[in-house]
Order: sequence, then C-alpha cells, then structure tokens
Amino acid sequence: MNILMMTNTYFPMVGGLEQSVYSFSEAFRSLGHEVLIVTPAFGGAPLEEPGVIRIPAFQKFGGTVFSVNFPISRLLKQYMKEFVPDMVHSHGPFFMGDFALRLSRQHAIPLVFTYHCMFEQYVHDWPVQNEGVKRFMVKLAAGYSNLVDQVIVPSESVQDILLKRGVKTSMEVIPTGIDAQRFSKGDGIAFRKLNQIPLDALVVGHAGRLSPEKNLGFLTNCLVELLKKDPRVHALIVGLGPSQNLIKDAFRTAGLEKRLHLTGVLRYQDLVDAYFAMDVFVFASLSETQGIVLIEAMAAGVPVVALDAPGAREVVKDYHNGRLLGQMDTQSFVDALTWALSRTPEELQTIKQIVRMSVQKYPIKSAATHMLDIYDKIRSRRSVSLGKKNSSRYLILWRMKAEWDICSNYIKSVVQSVFEGGFQKTEPVKIKDTTVKSGVSQSLKEGSHERKK
Repeated sequence: MNILMMTNTYFPMVGGLEQSVYSFSEAFRSLGHEVLIVTPAFGGAPLEEPGVIRIPAFQKFGGTVFSVNFPISRLLKQYMKEFVPDMVHSHGPFFMGDFALRLSRQHAIPLVFTYHCMFEQYVHDWPVQNEGVKRFMVKLAAGYSNLVDQVIVPSESVQDILLKRGVKTSMEVIPTGIDAQRFSKGDGIAFRKLNQIPLDALVVGHAGRLSPEKNLGFLTNCLVELLKKDPRVHALIVGLGPSQNLIKDAFRTAGLEKRLHLTGVLRYQDLVDAYFAMDVFVFASLSETQGIVLIEAMAAGVPVVALDAPGAREVVKDYHNGRLLGQMDTQSFVDALTWALSRTPEELQTIKQIVRMSVQKYPIKSAATHMLDIYDKIRSRRSVSLGKKNSSRYLILWRMKAEWDICSNYIKSVVQSVFEGGFQKTEPVKIKDTTVKSGVSQSLKEGSHERKK
C-alpha cells in the first residue's frame, strides 16, 4: 500500500505529533508498505530526507516557529502521479489538512485524520488570543473531522470529548506505540556525569516541548517548592520551547539554578539515557491526547506523577505505576513527588516492574498493524460507494465539493463560535478524583502511611 502522510509540523520540530508520524511511517515501511511524508519547508530541516517532501511555505508564520504551506504546489502534483497513493492520512484539520482533503477528493482516495491535539490549547501561538478563537478552533476541528472517512484518536478520553463536540464520523482508538526494547537499556550514570548531576541526587525529570499548553507554569512552581523542601532533589528538563525562560527565571529567583539541568532536545540513545537518569517523571499537561513521553519514560522503568487528564489517565494508575492527581494543587503535587522519591529499594523495584509491564500493550508494530487494518476497511468501503462515479467528471465535481466543504466549515465555525448563544465556552479538560486500587497499589499506599507515623 502507498500511504501519503500530510502534516503541518515534522522534524526538526519535536513533539508527540511529529514522533507519531515518524513512528507509524517507519513501522509501515518495515511491514513492506511505501510512505511519503508531505510537510511544509522548515528552517533547519535536513537537506536530504528519504521519504519526505518539503513543499514551499511561509516560514515563521505570524512570528511563531511554525511554517504554513502555500495552498497550491505543482511539485506535489508531480509526486502524486509518481507515488500514486492508496491512502491519504491527514495529521491536522487546517492548512495541510485542507490540502489533504482536496487531494483526497480530486483523486478519489480515502482520507483518514488523526486528532493529535486539543487545538484550542495552542492559541498562544496565534496573533489573536481569546475565548472566541478557542471556540473557533474547537468547531473547525470538529467540522473537519466530519469531512473525512475515518477519525483516529489516541485515547478513549479524546473520543468522548469529540463525541460531545458533535463528531459523527467513525472513530477508532489507536494510541501511538513505541519500541519498548529501545527504551529498556540506558546509561543513567554516564548521563548524570555528562550533565553534572550528582550521582546520589534524586532526579525529577520532564521531557517535551517547553510551551504554555504543557502547563509548565504550574509544573515549575511545584518543582521549585520540592527543591526548596529537599536539598537532594535536582530537576532535569529535556526539550526546547518558548517557556524555557520562564523555567530558568523561576529557578534563578528561588536561588536554585544550580540544581536545574536543561538539556535541550535529545534524540535516540541520548534521550533513553536521560530517562534512565531520572528517579521520577513529572507531567502536568492538560492538553494532551496521549502523551507519548509518558510511555517512553515508563518503558525505561521510571514511575510517573501526573495530573488526571486525557493522555495521562489511560496509562498512569494512582499508587500503582506512579501517582495520578485529581486536582491541580501545588502542595498535593509536591506531596505526590515526595511519596514517589521516598520509596524503599524493595518498593521501588516492585514499582519499576509494574511500570514496565504497564507499557507492554503499546508496541508500535501492533499499532501500525491496527492502522493498516483500518486503511483496508476504508478502502473496501470506499470502492463499493464509488461505483460508476470514478470518472473525470465526478472527480471534478468532488474537487469542487471539497472547496465548498472547506469554506463552509470555516464560515460555520466563525458563525457558531461568535453568534450561537448555546456555545459559550469550550468545555475545559476535567480533572477527576481517583480512587486507590487494591492489591499492590493498596499495600504501597499503606506503606507510605506507616512511614508518616
């Protein structure tokens, strides 16, 4: 099968979406399929990228780090003729997503869309930032979802949200998997030495794009309070982004800058070694659809402390493989980190075993096989529905309908977000209360109470 992946962002940008596109593409290729990734031109991208096409784009659009593709590219038309895709897979509801819809309709190719992001949480990257823009993003993404043949969601939490937002297209839950073997061996000691982290330090780590939608203001406050409380604790932050200065300033103001370790973006074995250098992984984002870094950290045996939100609640179980907090409270978060860092060696060994077992259900090849099955079903369904309509006349009409659907979706999204009184706010991501599980979880909790006494 020839699969066309279309995404607004790709490497060298680093995030869950980019990693998902890469992981699935590599898995598809390993299973004997051809993949062509189409993405806008981006500063710092490699000059040669096998299997990747960079199309002309407005770079650093609106003063952001993002690129926005030109709406028409003759280069892509040429590759469409040479590549002859059987499936178009869109990874965004606008810009390249619109481009994907046009190509799908024009060439009568099925279109799949993965809902990677809670897009309304990213308005800080837009020139205009207000609740109206957030409502517009919600409606636009939901409307786009209803124009494709199949929606893929990384978690059941996101599926529930999209159902409430009016998405009627068939949805399938397929989390992005990982190569667990790759994250099973690392050299945390060497990493600590390289980054001047004491070997006897208690290291709290985080990885991901350092940007406002990751709730890094709250997370930074929690880390600062923890470091004030315990002089053995160091913070290890992997990644880059606009919130980096916020983190630096907070630690500098508290006089803790020497115990903050910012590594920038890490890849391959360097990233694995970073996970092995951590004693606990922290995650406070409320905007995730999955949170791939959680699975990566857990594959390395690192317990997680996170807020109960989409992306985290599917993999983190309270007092089982970490802590999952039902409220965004600094003291509660610090207490949870203290709990994780104060386990006895025996308890820690048990938790590490449980943590690694928790991610055994996320192998990338199984996820890719599941996705390919969905592709096959859609292609069969589409071939039956096409019938005699697969002609140049109908293809032209479908292309015209694509333009109409795209324009209508934008217009409806604007009207509904501004004028409809029944749609006042985007529903917030809810953090629910959690209950302690039985068995090992309960015994670990009881052990913590004993030490407090």
